[in-house]
Amino acid sequence: MVNNFSQAEAVELCYENMNGSCIKTPYSPGPRAILYAVLGFGAVLAVFGNLLVMIAILHFKQLHTPTNFLIVLLACADFLVGVTVMPFSTVRSVESCWYFGDSYCKFHTCFNTSFCFASLFHLCCISVDRYIAVTDPLTYPTKFTVSVSGICIVLSWFFSVTYSFLIFYTGANKEGIEELVALTCVGGCQAPLNQNWVLLCFLLFFLPTVAMVFIYSKLFLVAKHQARKIESTASQAQSSSESYKERVAKRERKAAKTLGIAMAAFLVSWLPYIIDAVIDAYMNFITPPYVYEILVWCVYYNSATNPFIYAFFYPWFRKAMKLIVSGKVLRSDSSTTNLFSEEVETD
Repeated sequence: MVNNFSQAEAVELCYENMNGSCIKTPYSPGPRAILYAVLGFGAVLAVFGNLLVMIAILHFKQLHTPTNFLIVLLACADFLVGVTVMPFSTVRSVESCWYFGDSYCKFHTCFNTSFCFASLFHLCCISVDRYIAVTDPLTYPTKFTVSVSGICIVLSWFFSVTYSFLIFYTGANKEGIEELVALTCVGGCQAPLNQNWVLLCFLLFFLPTVAMVFIYSKLFLVAKHQARKIESTASQAQSSSESYKERVAKRERKAAKTLGIAMAAFLVSWLPYIIDAVIDAYMNFITPPYVYEILVWCVYYNSATNPFIYAFFYPWFRKAMKLIVSGKVLRSDSSTTNLFSEEVETD
């Protein structure tokens, strides 16, 4: 009897004086500090890394292209994840409680979902853009214009925000699963999807994903064919006399490869979470909390990866980053800097 009483007394709650409070599972000081450091570091990377991408593309006039406008909005979505989602999720993951109120829990979930689908739709538009650029580089500027890019951006954000707020802010995602105590206790902030909405969510993720995989598969076959064609003609002419079309094709293939890697990183991060959401909806939410948190943070950390991908593969981004960090970007003529002066040789 005494043992049972002491065990009950040892249970910590998120809100001690409130009925229906979620159970708190605290970490010891050491792991707690490590978790705050690792998760907080991810948020800092997402914010400042994507901020560098946005400043670089918006500041340097040479980067004002339809593709880069899509990239800057992709970076904007990741930046907003770092600002509005990751800091609060850090506290929730470490403390195992949500202390920011039910209203912001809804906004937090809506922001998270909106930015996710905005990123996915932007990546889908970028894949179409890259396919046109690689297969027909000379007429590409007349096909995928700034206006077309703008339409893609507006539609991507409109559908993402509408879908997210329609489902999560109205609470439609929880219809029929209200009786699950683990999902409705005070101090929790999860975003479960019932069986109807989880299928729609899966389709919205699956269909653009299949389209992107198909486009990039075809794209790399075209790029491989172009590379062989260039190699076969290399012995007939010096590299200095390389045709304009061949130089453009090289640059477009490199851009396609880099953005393909960004797409792959996105899918690797998000696919386990989406699959788990579908399984949970049909298996009464059997995923242990720690597994759920791992999957969620794989998704969040994806928001911090793209700047590193650009930095690794794009010489122009490394050059722009140096100018920004060194403060040279503040010079009056810095916006006209030639960022591609050495890139032809590296391609």
